[in-house]
Amino acid sequence: MSLGKNIQYLRKQKKITQEQLSEIMSVSRQTISRWEADEIIPELNKLVSLSEVFSCKLDTLVKADMPACDEIYSEITIKHVKAFKMARYVMITPNPEDDVNAYLDNWAQRSGLLELSPDAMRIGWDFPYVSLELQNRFGLRGYVAAYILSEGFETTCPGVEFADQEEADYAVITIYDPFAAAFERIPNAYKKILESLSANGFCEKPKEGILSCFEYVYDKEGMTCMDVYMHVDSVAKADIFTNFS
Repeated sequence: MSLGKNIQYLRKQKKITQEQLSEIMSVSRQTISRWEADEIIPELNKLVSLSEVFSCKLDTLVKADMPACDEIYSEITIKHVKAFKMARYVMITPNPEDDVNAYLDNWAQRSGLLELSPDAMRIGWDFPYVSLELQNRFGLRGYVAAYILSEGFETTCPGVEFADQEEADYAVITIYDPFAAAFERIPNAYKKILESLSANGFCEKPKEGILSCFEYVYDKEGMTCMDVYMHVDSVAKADIFTNFS
């Protein structure tokens, strides 16, 4: 862990220069440079101000190894997702992700979807409407899985709910090898998106007819990857993000 490297990492994430940060912090550019080189440690009041500027917890700024996260997470980008139709299903079990994915894969085979579109995209997201009693007493959680349907696909195969998704913009981050530490890496990906949105003046934008967030798991060059999508208001795009269409 290096406090100086954390300051430099967050400054670059926010895309501001040492000169700009020095003006914000009311110190010289040389002081910023010495902070980042670990030649001197900022005073406590400056550390508090830095955590506010970077929208991160003081404990994270001082103790975390932020540059190391670059090996686990990609940069956050903005991606435009076109409107699509999906077939979805929800399960509430002690292990809902595996259970509902297996169920939906079976449906995709029976319905002919995978025969028509072998690379059909399967996405998923947490189902939040599980009572605390069910969670605490029985260890139950909820998860929704959905296949994005290819244009023109029709089926009478029962067992799923069909829904339409409007076109929307999403902040997206990729997690490399997410299941190596799933209960740490996946929640932290959502946290990184929210912190980045907050640091750049806009936030998550829930909207009816649009998924607030979802996950997409795939293999790339022999490695399991997960893309985490979080809906944002297209009007509030920031220049720090790379835009895709």
